[in-house]
Amino acid sequence: MKPIWIVDDDQSIRFVLEKALLRENLPTRSFTNPQEVLNALNEGPDSEGPQILVSDIRMPGGSGLDLLEKVKERLPGLPVIIMTAFSDLDSAVSAFQGGAFEYLPKPFDLTKAVELIHRAVEESQREEVAQESLTAAPEMLGQAPAMQDVFRAIGRLSQSNVTVLITGESGSGKELVARALHKHSPRSGGPFVAINTAAIPKDLLESELFGHERGAFTGAQTMRRGRFEQAEGGTLFLDEIGDMPFDLQTRLLRVLSDGHFYRVGGHSAVKANVRVIAATHQNLEQRVKEGGFREDLFHRLNVIRLRLPALRERREDVPMLTRYFLQQSAKQLGVEPKRIADAALQLLCGFDFPGNVRQLENVCHWLTVMAPAQVIDVKDLPPEVLSGAGVKVPAPTQAEAAPPVDAPVSGAMAAGDAEQAAFPPVASLPPATESASDTGVPVPPSDRTHAVLALSAAWDAGLQAEARSLLESGRTDVWDALTQRFETTLIQTALAYTRGRRIEAAQKLGIGRNTITRKIQELNLE
Repeated sequence: MKPIWIVDDDQSIRFVLEKALLRENLPTRSFTNPQEVLNALNEGPDSEGPQILVSDIRMPGGSGLDLLEKVKERLPGLPVIIMTAFSDLDSAVSAFQGGAFEYLPKPFDLTKAVELIHRAVEESQREEVAQESLTAAPEMLGQAPAMQDVFRAIGRLSQSNVTVLITGESGSGKELVARALHKHSPRSGGPFVAINTAAIPKDLLESELFGHERGAFTGAQTMRRGRFEQAEGGTLFLDEIGDMPFDLQTRLLRVLSDGHFYRVGGHSAVKANVRVIAATHQNLEQRVKEGGFREDLFHRLNVIRLRLPALRERREDVPMLTRYFLQQSAKQLGVEPKRIADAALQLLCGFDFPGNVRQLENVCHWLTVMAPAQVIDVKDLPPEVLSGAGVKVPAPTQAEAAPPVDAPVSGAMAAGDAEQAAFPPVASLPPATESASDTGVPVPPSDRTHAVLALSAAWDAGLQAEARSLLESGRTDVWDALTQRFETTLIQTALAYTRGRRIEAAQKLGIGRNTITRKIQELNLE
């Protein structure tokens, strides 16, 4: 086993930790300052690196936070425990932003310190195994038996151009399967074109699918190729086919039957060399009985049917997918990937995920932004997961509560959490400098820059997650709802900053005084 590296200029601290860890059969290696650690890391590829790094903050010759930053550049997955005196607790918050596993306040209870190090070792070993499995998995679709059936079907269809109908609940990954079918087909060298027939207005869908000639309708100033022509020689994926208007179903049936179509306003037939893959979350047989879907089109599409299981039917895939999505979210935000504790992972595995894989992905993105520590615990999970598992969710404190808004919040975040994710309060920004009387050490401007950048990334990610949640809820006033909340928060913050002086607040915001007065009235902020 790799040793635990201990960095502290206090010999008594090093001695106590060494002896305690030795009794637990945990090897150690000690250093007196950060430079010795960096030198040890430079000893060469044959040298044994650390399993865990335990470092003090204030030492002669360097800071533990600077060491944390440099070590994370070289060993991003290494758990680092920061030891802090009571007056350094504010700095410990900065340690979390830098990717620390946990902090250990001095003076510490030796038993608790050993327990913490044990937990970090277990987390490190588990993440190493998880990382190996993620690296070994070429396509992240799942390892559950239900998904293996899907993989086998994709393999059997790999040399075929037959039409395929993919069924499954919303968010279960139907487009991923369609892309896999295209990738492993003879048409893989051609384009893959996807269109959601439910997301395009009925009046535009025909032109979107088949294109139009110049002058076909008002605004058609040039000829435009539709999705069938764009997918020439490749695959056209028609998502949510069950929502296609009835008259367009007739045109689609004709294309599937004889391989020809006409652009809107056109008189010359265009040949379509396209493989069609369709998908729906609806029961098409029932739609046929109700008269909402053509029976002949259903039989034309239903040549080969692939049913995707819901995530609750393949719970054994949740741990692997969770770690994968946490890594992807961290990569998008440019931060250290968070790890998840066994208890939290167990709760996720027990959750039904009505939004399926897409909801799990959103939850992981939310956790990357909102979880306060590098290791996600049960209390860090979103409210809908906790309430779904029967865990009582505490009401937000006054400081955490969001300002009142008319628009309800849906999806992966409760109102207070969503508001804080999309619009973090100004109070969460660190001051430009920190007095020496508070911590004994002034905070350099670079720390503030890192904090502001981290909050900026959190703001963007929170806004993206909330917008996506509202869009998926089916609402049609997303722009107005989020704009109202944004303007409310911005004006309230500016007025608080200027102590209610409207003209000064307007100047700070870069708007006119008439504008801010009108907005205050419109938003009921009097």
